Amino acid sequence: MRIGVIGASSCSAKLAQTAYTVGKLIAENGAILICGGMGGVMEAACRGAVEAGGMTVGILPGSSAKEGNEFLTVPVVTGLGYARNSIVVQSAQVLIAIGGKYGTLSEIAYAAGFGIPIVGLSTWKIRAPIKHVKTPEEAVRMALKMAGK
Repeated sequence: MRIGVIGASSCSAKLAQTAYTVGKLIAENGAILICGGMGGVMEAACRGAVEAGGMTVGILPGSSAKEGNEFLTVPVVTGLGYARNSIVVQSAQVLIAIGGKYGTLSEIAYAAGFGIPIVGLSTWKIRAPIKHVKTPEEAVRMALKMAGK
C-alpha cells in the first residue's frame, strides 16, 4: 500500500509533530510513504516513517538526489519542479494533506481529477473531495480504509 503525504516545505513545530506521527503510523501499518521529498511536512513524515522501520519515496523537483531530505529511502530525481506534483499524487493510492500552501492545493486538485482519495489534517478548507479529520490516528485509519486495507 502506498500512502502519499503532502504539505508545505516549511511548517510549524505543531504541524511537524503531526506529520511525524502520521509517518510513524503509516510505517507501523506496513504502508510505503510517498511524498515530494523535501523539508517541512514531508521531512517530518519521512522521519517518523523511517524511525518506525518504514520505507519512504521522495519524488524530488530538482536534478539531484542530494536535494531531498535525509530520511528518504528512495529519492526519485525528476528535474520537473512543481510539475512533479502530478507524479507524487499518481504514485499514491490515497493522500494525507497536512497543512500546506499552493503546492499542496495543486496536489489536491490533481488528486480530485485523478480520483485519488484525500484525507485532510489542518489543510485547505475544501469540503469535497477532502475528508477532514482531527488527529493523525484518524487520518491514517481513514487512509488505510480508503486504500482498501
